[in-house]
Amino acid sequence: MAKENGNMPQPPQPAPQGKSLGMVARILAGILGGSILTRENVVRSLPFMFYLAMLALVYISNSYYAERTIIRSYHLRKEIKELRYAFITGRSELMFESKQTEVARRLEPTGVRESRIPPQKISLDTP
Repeated sequence: MAKENGNMPQPPQPAPQGKSLGMVARILAGILGGSILTRENVVRSLPFMFYLAMLALVYISNSYYAERTIIRSYHLRKEIKELRYAFITGRSELMFESKQTEVARRLEPTGVRESRIPPQKISLDTP
């Protein structure tokens, strides 16, 4: 037989619906009423809130930095493309201007002409 004097532990009783609903209502009323900001728990959690604020600032600055880097990358890619086109154009103009016929045509007004006599080999006889 079990004693009824309370020496035996009792299994935990589930909370009635009315009590948990009242607790939620009190918490909600404390948040909406502003009384949660006057509690000493807020004073204890101030370092954590400062940490969260600093983390938010770092997050915002990082997003601005990322956007600025993406824009700079876009502009640099555009500049590289333009420089590549200028290089290709300059190279093709140089190849055209360095052709033998173009060189002869440009030097014609100065009196320098292309030789029509083929070159001859000079040989030296050494004793």
